[in-house]
Amino acid sequence: MRQYIYKILIALIAVILAFEFTIGKEISQINEKINTFASSDGRKKIVESLKKEIEKANNKENYLDEDERVLIRNFLLKIRKEINLNN
Repeated sequence: MRQYIYKILIALIAVILAFEFTIGKEISQINEKINTFASSDGRKKIVESLKKEIEKANNKENYLDEDERVLIRNFLLKIRKEINLNN
């Protein structure tokens, strides 16, 4: 009976350790990101970084590369044709 209890305890400890080193780390990282969004300081940092990125984008002469321009233009033309067909 004593050996059975020892085996159960060892198996239980192994399962707990495996959980903590695999899924537990992922859960704690997700919790940290949620806490960043939940706190006012975290939201302020996010807003500041968004402002900086928008400012960098505004300082660029061209937002898109040539292949991106062609791709978006063709997509918009296709949507325009589809809208005109339905009217």
